[in-house]
Parts: sequence; C-alpha cells; structure tokens
Amino acid sequence: MSLRIAVHYDEIGLKGGNRPFFERKLKDAVKAALELPGARIRTFAGRLLLEIDDEAAWDRAAQALGRVFGIAHFGRVWPAPADIDAIAQVALAILPEAEGLAFAVRARRADKAFPMTSPEINRVLGAKILAARRWRVDLENPAVTLLVSIVGTRALVSCERLPGRGGLPLGASGKVACLLSGGIDSPVAAYRMMRRGARPVFVHCHGFPYTTRAGQEKARRLAAILLRGQGAHSFWQAPLAEIQQRIVADCPKELRVLLYRRFMFRLAERIAAREGAQALVTGEALGQVASQTIANMGAVAAAVALPVLRPLVGCDKKEIIAEARAIGTYEVSIERHEDCCGYLLPPHPATRSTAAELEAAEAALPVAELVDAALAGAERENLTAPASEP
Repeated sequence: MSLRIAVHYDEIGLKGGNRPFFERKLKDAVKAALELPGARIRTFAGRLLLEIDDEAAWDRAAQALGRVFGIAHFGRVWPAPADIDAIAQVALAILPEAEGLAFAVRARRADKAFPMTSPEINRVLGAKILAARRWRVDLENPAVTLLVSIVGTRALVSCERLPGRGGLPLGASGKVACLLSGGIDSPVAAYRMMRRGARPVFVHCHGFPYTTRAGQEKARRLAAILLRGQGAHSFWQAPLAEIQQRIVADCPKELRVLLYRRFMFRLAERIAAREGAQALVTGEALGQVASQTIANMGAVAAAVALPVLRPLVGCDKKEIIAEARAIGTYEVSIERHEDCCGYLLPPHPATRSTAAELEAAEAALPVAELVDAALAGAERENLTAPASEP
C-alpha cells in the first residue's frame, strides 16, 4: 500500500499570481529533502500531496519534511470516496483503539456540491466515533483530532498533524552571503534568512596561522547543521591573518575590530559576486558589543555596495540563545575557539566611528591588494548534510 502525505503551507497560499512559483520551489525542496526514489508530488486543493510506494518510509519522510522551509504542517492521509459512511469506515480504521480519549472532528468541505456542511460532517462523524469508541468529545483540548478534507469525489482522512518550519521555500527569495563566525549569533541570523526563502552562501573569515584551525572546523560544523536536508551549498573559508597584521601595524588600535570587519565585508562581497548573491547577512544585534552601535554598523557597511541584512538587530541575547537551542546550533557555538575578531583586541575599542574616519585609517593600507591576496587564498567547499543526521 502506498504512503500518502499531505503537506500544507500558509504564507505561500497568500501569494496570488506568484503562488505557482512558490509552489514549484516547495516541490523542488521537498523532492530534494526526501531522497526517496519513486516519490510523486503534486498540487492538490491548496496543498501538496505526496505518494510514496514504500509505506514503511514514513519515519524517514517525516524527519526530512520537518526540515523543509515553507511547510506549515504535514501528516499521513488516507483516501476515501466522498461518502460519509466510507469516510467513517476509514476514520475508524486509522484512529487509535485506546479507551477514554478526548477527541474532536475537524472537517473541511472544499466542494459545496457535497450534501452536508462542514459542521454537519463534524457532528455525524463524531456520533459514529462515539458509537464505536469509549471516548468523549473535547473541542478545546482533544488528545486525538480527526481531520477530513472533501474535494470533489474524494476525501482525505487523517489523525495527525506534525509541525513544519514555516516561512518560504529555500531559494524563493534569491541568494545571500552569510558571514558565519563560530559564535551563537551568526548561525541564527543565517537560519532566519533561510526561513525567509534565501539560499545561503556561507563565508567564514579565519585568522590561521595566528589562530588554530579549530574555529574553521567549528564554523563548518555549524553550516552543516543549518544545511541538514537542504542540498549542497557553498561554504567559503577566507584568510584574514595577513590583513590583520597590517591593520595592527599601521592603523589606530581603537579602530582595529571595525577595520577587520570592513575587510570581512569586502571579502564576502567579492565572494557574493562570484556566487550570484544579492546581499550580505550578519549576526549583529544593536548594542551587544562595541562594534555593534548604530554608528559603527553604518561605518563598517559603507565599505561595500551590497545591502547588509541584520536579522537579529532588534534581539537581545536571551532571545538569540533560545533560538540557537531550538535550531540545534547552540551546543556547537558555545565550544571554545579563537575568534579572528578577538585577535589583538584593543582595551577600549571605538563605539562611534564614521566611514570617513575608517577610510582615513585605511589610507595607510593597500586595500585592493590585501583583498585580492586574501581572496586568492580562499577555499570553497560544496557542503551538504543529509536530513537523516541528528
């Protein structure tokens, strides 16, 4: 017997004339995540309907679908003719047999040709379940909910609804270059952009050989967590050490971190051009550290022409930590490592710099040559992580 799964979306349904584009993107994402040969996906009555030949593939399919951006909820469904007795027969076959459960029936009649209204379907099916089970009705907090959708001559019957990630399907909003450190914030920022449909290109700037390679591997592990079940994506590692040495030697010490970041942005912008990304993404939150004041963020971003997106700018640290735990990056992020931005950190970094001040400091540096050399030493990996990884 085939396995059938109904995949529901919320926001995509509000896209009007652009809806087919988003549905195609969601189909592509689902197909890539499932990695199941012979899986068939089609649009059916405002949702996706999946048919998989192997009924035993449910656990694997559920794990994969739970990682797909753009899915509001999903669950196994069983088909039935659009007949109330046939629907009741299927419902009783899939409902649990335990005694004393509280239940509710939620029916949706998409086709008004069906002779009963949705409330009438609820009452009739509820009565049939009460006659067959020692259950009780609880519309507010049911332990079991029977879900019925009637479209034309068919009905889909289900008793489970698993949550999806919501948002928009990956790739529906273009591509962005995400600056990824080994800390807590930047993976959360990248995740938020992925949930809005932006395909990430990860860029990690490292201080090797003046720092160990542990930070590089940590950033790679964080990217792999974010990419579980999302297919292959670019992961770049760009050397910053020589640039930092020149900044330390030739520039005011209170501006070091800001100048480090301007070069990171330049490198990320050049990589974005190679990858076709349309914006940069950082994990900055307003006022969290000295470099993240309004003045400093503006002065650093002035080094590049691409838009700089900051999904966490209005968040506090507790919110960011809670989200990092929820998406599975927190435990890796808190492992100790040497951050290239912490290299030779001044005791009193500037908090109110201007673009003109930073440009004047950079006048002592061969900016273009330093960026070209760092980019020549950058390494690109086509990173992927199976949805089945924990």
